[in-house]
Amino acid sequence: MGDMKIMLVDDNAELRRSMRLALEKQEGMMVTAECASGLEALERLNKTQVDVIVLDIIMPQMDGYSFMEEMNRQALEHPPQVIVVSALGRDDFIMRAVDLGARYYMVKPIEMSALIARIREVCGRGALLPDVRPTGMGHVPTMDEKLAGLFLTIGIPAHIKGYSFLREAVKMVVENPDIINRITKELYPGIGKRFNTSASKVERAIRHAIEVAWSRGRIDTLNKAFGCKVATKEDKPTNGEFIAMIADKFAMEQRSA
Repeated sequence: MGDMKIMLVDDNAELRRSMRLALEKQEGMMVTAECASGLEALERLNKTQVDVIVLDIIMPQMDGYSFMEEMNRQALEHPPQVIVVSALGRDDFIMRAVDLGARYYMVKPIEMSALIARIREVCGRGALLPDVRPTGMGHVPTMDEKLAGLFLTIGIPAHIKGYSFLREAVKMVVENPDIINRITKELYPGIGKRFNTSASKVERAIRHAIEVAWSRGRIDTLNKAFGCKVATKEDKPTNGEFIAMIADKFAMEQRSA
């Protein structure tokens, strides 16, 4: 397994420099290109093969969105994974980046350790894939990490509100399976209380998260993760069905562990 080749695209030279220094200290990571705009990045992409692009959104000449649109149009044989790093954390900015294929959207200022973990994850070098069993005395993934891996795999990004609510819902149902029958009376209000929001906002955000997964066409991945055909593109589950399905998988895993 060779080095993970990384391209940094950001018009802030100081930030690029600090990212490069941090990444190059990591074993197996190599910054192969640094660009100050999307235009420059597109030119470099034709000459340099990269695995991951760390991409800013607001840049001169060509912004991050236009760059992603153009890269998608080129239909590269091995398209790089994109991690957006932006000072703008607005939901509409995030959704647009996700719709264009970004795997993660991180809001500046970022923790370098988090960026490093995300790069490893999108290159398949992290320990968060749902069907990977820990071996030997290594790190045993927590339920949060396993859920993060599953959601990432099926296309629910970590920065939308429904992601945290879904994770909480699955954990509550694993601990108390019967609560799924009281989803509007207990489950949504319980999550709302923990996140200081209303039950109806919880319900809507979870619905949105499921819709994101379906619209991104990761249904085959979902079926693969569950080891059987649990979903089709046309047949979108209700919030309750989706939560119950994931909680069931994790409850079974716990019993067989």
